[in-house]
Amino acid sequence: MADAVVLVSGGAAVTPYTDPERAAATGLAAGNTLTALREHFVSAGVAVFTAPARMGVGTVERDAGWQGFDDVPLVLPAEVTVNAVGAVDDAGVALAAFVRWLRDEHGLGSVDLVGHSMGGLFSRAAIRELRTDGPRVDRLVTLGTPWDGAVLGDAVAGDLTPADAHGDPATTAILEQTLAYAAANSQGAAEQVSRRFLRGWNQTQAGVLDGIPVTAIGAGHFAAATEPAQLWPHDGLVSLRSGRADDVPLEVVPVIDRHSFPDHVHSIFFADGFGLPWERALTWDPAVFAVVDSALGI
Repeated sequence: MADAVVLVSGGAAVTPYTDPERAAATGLAAGNTLTALREHFVSAGVAVFTAPARMGVGTVERDAGWQGFDDVPLVLPAEVTVNAVGAVDDAGVALAAFVRWLRDEHGLGSVDLVGHSMGGLFSRAAIRELRTDGPRVDRLVTLGTPWDGAVLGDAVAGDLTPADAHGDPATTAILEQTLAYAAANSQGAAEQVSRRFLRGWNQTQAGVLDGIPVTAIGAGHFAAATEPAQLWPHDGLVSLRSGRADDVPLEVVPVIDRHSFPDHVHSIFFADGFGLPWERALTWDPAVFAVVDSALGI
């Protein structure tokens, strides 16, 4: 196992910096994406850190939004803080800088990266940045990562429309709300989680994951139709196929273990919105954590 696990949240997520001993003292300790997963690792005695992330360039001091946090243990500089609504490669530069900061501050020679949603893309971009001067990335685990596109990006690109929901109320609502959300919040992220963009970007990543075992975990709670396969089944934001990297070429991801959680949703935001227990979210379920543990050799 690597010296530490680094948890990376996804698009539009606000996440505080945390270390094995310290987290936000008010609200959800590691934000509304990573709190349960972080607590799992802490309870297991694993050295775990969360990468700071926010919507826009800057630092993370609090999250006044839904299921937010305050009283963070340490505010890190903007240059090591991920802009969770910005471009993937820019987020990778910031995440790589954070991992180097961990090396310098905590003496880490190697890390395992666990990324949720776009956090998996940010992690892949960071791995490319870290190849020259480390620390070494031993393993990558992705949870609901849009390896091959997301509902949001494909809707923005015009490749998915409400007609593709085939009358399913939940999927219709998701598709109708994505364009407004992207227009209000995206600084490049929404456009870059489309299949159109990612199929080209994936080719530029060929060779980056050589020698790094990948575990890709997808979910597909919403399964009212079967076509288009670009959408169905999906977890509210990412299709099961995309989350599992089913259609990503071998030269991009040479060693991969794929897992499916068909009854799960993307996050506690979707669980809460559709009346499901939070444990049905990919980053909140002990059954998912068991797969992550196995992937990391815990």
